[in-house]
Amino acid sequence: MEDIPLSELDLPFIEAFNYYLRVKRKMKPGTVRARIVLLNKVIRLALHRNFISRPPFKGFGLEKSQVQNRSLTAEELDRLISTPIQSSTQSFIRDMFVFSTFTGISYADLKKLSWKDIIIEEDGSRWISTDRQKTKTTFHVKLLNIPVQIMERYRGFATGDKIFPPMSLEQVNVGLKKVAKKCSINRTLTFHMSRHTFASQVCLSQGVPIESLSRMMGHKSIHTTQRYAHLNPEKIAGDMKQLSLRLAEKFTHLK
Repeated sequence: MEDIPLSELDLPFIEAFNYYLRVKRKMKPGTVRARIVLLNKVIRLALHRNFISRPPFKGFGLEKSQVQNRSLTAEELDRLISTPIQSSTQSFIRDMFVFSTFTGISYADLKKLSWKDIIIEEDGSRWISTDRQKTKTTFHVKLLNIPVQIMERYRGFATGDKIFPPMSLEQVNVGLKKVAKKCSINRTLTFHMSRHTFASQVCLSQGVPIESLSRMMGHKSIHTTQRYAHLNPEKIAGDMKQLSLRLAEKFTHLK
């Protein structure tokens, strides 16, 4: 393939390049997006240095791929919690996933979580209060019974003030595949799915407002939180039932 001068780049070129990556090379949407984002960085640099006078790809936009539901179902979560796991390593990995499922904490924040980040209120309730490593946004989330049990289970295992022993995210995700198989979860389990499960199953499906969820997850924007908002059919059906009951009291007869 010959080099193409910057001056010859135009809208038909980027459309053809997009087609080539998607159809000819059969790349996944995320990979295609990464390649085009990289190309756009080069274009911005060329504009900044006056190598070209106008944006050649103006009007081009990638199709937004359908966001998949990355939350566990209530049944899958129940199996994950209740299935006995003999391997101590796999049991630890399962516990880390469950801890995040009930707190919404990311793995980067879980690894650095220390006892000084745990606040005990006058009523005895415990809260995580710290800053997210990714966004530097402060988040507060109450520790329910299950995450408290997990914390106490591993007390003394970690060095220094850390709550949990260290393990790489790669090791965790490899282990989660084995955990999923043992728990009869027939899809690829990744640690990030725990945050989606926290958002949809633990919070939104139980009536927690999305504004509160956004604060607990440490998001800078509620638009980010909305990507995690996978409401299950049972929750929607329940909401519609409540709406039906309220409307039945207000609107009774059609005249």
